[in-house]
Amino acid sequence: MSSKTFASHADLEEKQVSFDKLSDHAYAYTAEGDPNTGIVIGDDAVMVIDTQATPVMAQDVIRRIREVTDKPIKYVLLSHYHAVRVLGAAAYKAEGCEQVIASQDTYDLIVERGEQDKASEIGRFPRLFRNVESVPAGLTWPTLTFSGKMTLWLGRLEVQILQLGRGHTKGDTVVWLPQERILFSGDLVEFDATPYAGDAYFQDWPQTLDAIAALKPAKLVPGRGPALQTPEQVQAGLAGTKAFVSELYAAVKAGVAAGRDLNAVYRETYAQLEKTYGRWVIFAHCMPFDVTRAFDEASGHQHPRIWTAERDLEMWKTLEGQ
Repeated sequence: MSSKTFASHADLEEKQVSFDKLSDHAYAYTAEGDPNTGIVIGDDAVMVIDTQATPVMAQDVIRRIREVTDKPIKYVLLSHYHAVRVLGAAAYKAEGCEQVIASQDTYDLIVERGEQDKASEIGRFPRLFRNVESVPAGLTWPTLTFSGKMTLWLGRLEVQILQLGRGHTKGDTVVWLPQERILFSGDLVEFDATPYAGDAYFQDWPQTLDAIAALKPAKLVPGRGPALQTPEQVQAGLAGTKAFVSELYAAVKAGVAAGRDLNAVYRETYAQLEKTYGRWVIFAHCMPFDVTRAFDEASGHQHPRIWTAERDLEMWKTLEGQ
């Protein structure tokens, strides 16, 4: 790894997009480990779950939605606050969007750290912000917030919007279609893709995954990776994410307890997890952020510190031993 650029700067290859039908009401827009978008089609309206990173990128989602329905896209749901998930929201206004929905915790995070996080994410992962100049000035602001649970009825289709616990962020929100047992998890669940945990709550995340498992989803759209179309695949996605988060935190916690510094803990944890998870998408990119946050949490910092572009570079220098 170079101390001057992120591992992801070398990741320039375009990904193959899939648009998979899960039911008459649910579709998944996935792209080989890039951030996913979920689509719910009700009797009278469409909900889009996570918007893509820019309005230009969102247009490809809209194009595919228009191949299967002409209903207005009335709702955009933000599973959490990260820029790569929310900055494409402006594209949906022309499609009939009336509400941008998020948890109150997500709204609070946008207030607290939205600007810094936006600059940090764009700097880290330029390919994911294609045509970034198409993003309007300012941030994506929710127009409707909730705490715990909110239910929307898209005609006769029940759409539950749930906060089941902290994990990837404190505002994590899932969308659950109870009639069809289909769940859209955001980045609480990944499949064959490394969980980004720079803003995570490691000690809470496994229990939140247990709460998802308790719903017994038949199908699940993860934050990254292919749509999981059988209960067995869903179980594998939940188990893999839980194992990664748990093993990483255990390794870091042991290093902190032994008095080792961040540099040493990072190298030991990377070597330990690479054997099992090194083939997962964005492993090299996520590990510095994941270990740094786990080191903070194991050292008594309950809440994630704000990532800035300056802090990103400072972390690289620390991990490179400079």
